[in-house]
Amino acid sequence: MSEGESTEKQPVQAKKQKTKEDKQAEHINRIKRTLVASFMGIITGAISYYAGGVPSAEGIQADGLLGFMLMVAGIVLQKHIFMLFGMDTTKLGAKDWFYQGFMTFAFWFMTWTILLTAIPR
Repeated sequence: MSEGESTEKQPVQAKKQKTKEDKQAEHINRIKRTLVASFMGIITGAISYYAGGVPSAEGIQADGLLGFMLMVAGIVLQKHIFMLFGMDTTKLGAKDWFYQGFMTFAFWFMTWTILLTAIPR
């Protein structure tokens, strides 16, 4: 350390204690975000199946890239859905958005795969 730097530590500011109502409100918002991601994945999975064309005997669709792009659009659309519900998106960090995207991807993948393998055309 140079001579100009202080070796004293800055006092750590105490976190604001959350009330029970604050914790419940945060929990409800997390549940809403998870539901939006889950439903968005299911909806985009179904749209991907029906928009992708007739699958081959192996379950591969001719326009599979369209299905993937629909899933990405579903992830992007979530922020607008949160705003419609009046949810504050400014407090969401990168980890929260990654979670939202992963949940949407997981449900999209499951829905699209189930439809590709289960429904004969």
